[in-house]
Amino acid sequence: MDVLSAIQARRAVRDYKPEAVPDALLRQLVAAASWAPSAMNEQSWHFTIVTDQRLMDEISIRAKAWMLGGIAAMSRPDHFRDLLSDPNFHIFYHAPALIVISAPAAGQWATEDCALAAQNLMLAASGLGLGSCWVGFAQGWLNSEDGHRALNLPAGERAVAPVIVGYPKTLPPPVSRKVPVITWIGKTAAKEAMTEPRAECS
Repeated sequence: MDVLSAIQARRAVRDYKPEAVPDALLRQLVAAASWAPSAMNEQSWHFTIVTDQRLMDEISIRAKAWMLGGIAAMSRPDHFRDLLSDPNFHIFYHAPALIVISAPAAGQWATEDCALAAQNLMLAASGLGLGSCWVGFAQGWLNSEDGHRALNLPAGERAVAPVIVGYPKTLPPPVSRKVPVITWIGKTAAKEAMTEPRAECS
């Protein structure tokens, strides 16, 4: 699959098969993520791969409680309160693997670097027939002392991108995109007509 096809095929997958993702594929995703650009080429990201389902269950419970504690500040508090209060709602959707991308919190562009790495990872997953989803619900609790302890993250590190990965059970339908708003400053390049070369007659 070429990169443009992978971009268009990528979906936020929230329905996974229980089948484990081979270690080699998870390492391949991390390798793809590590080829993302980073400020000053620092490459200061850190990848934590979690395949322990009991730990993912625990993080889901703790992260939901954390989010409910600050529900009033959310944009749609009633919707999220119902969702996060549901004991059957699992923030990781029972995906077989979680990859948390973190970086030193003191880094000026830590968030941007990790986001770029996460996009590479999700596009690589799409190209390999895997589903992925950035789980924002996990970020708050993972950056607490208990969250750092659960993942053995250093105190000065910030968890930026918790991304679940697995084999999709179902794929969301394609989502239409708005026409991009473009402000063009400067001259546009001349567009030459593309023609197919004519075959020579013999």
